[in-house]
Amino acid sequence: MANYRASVSEVFHALADPTRCAIVSALGGGAQSVSTLAAPFDMALPSFMKHLTVLERSGLIRTHKLGRTRTCELLPERLSQAEQWMAEQRAVWEARSDRMAQFVERLHQEEQAHVKQPSRQR
Repeated sequence: MANYRASVSEVFHALADPTRCAIVSALGGGAQSVSTLAAPFDMALPSFMKHLTVLERSGLIRTHKLGRTRTCELLPERLSQAEQWMAEQRAVWEARSDRMAQFVERLHQEEQAHVKQPSRQR
């Protein structure tokens, strides 16, 4: 379980940067060369490569070199792991919210029942 949490943390760390999110979005349409991916960004190639390194270490992308061209591709399994973690967290919090709503409703009903009962005098 600790490795699972660590790997999900790496994914969220990688996605915490808008540039890296844009790269992941671009790769959602299919594999692309580094030069194609880097073109929309106003940064030096070494800086852009650092973003790719973070994404690759997190397991979100894979790169391979063919001749002089380095190509990147998205590894959707890692996104699925993060999505699964979020779904698990959502289920926990929704269950807690449901229990809280039931508790409040029960208190409200008890209060209404108490108000409707004539008070007994001694």
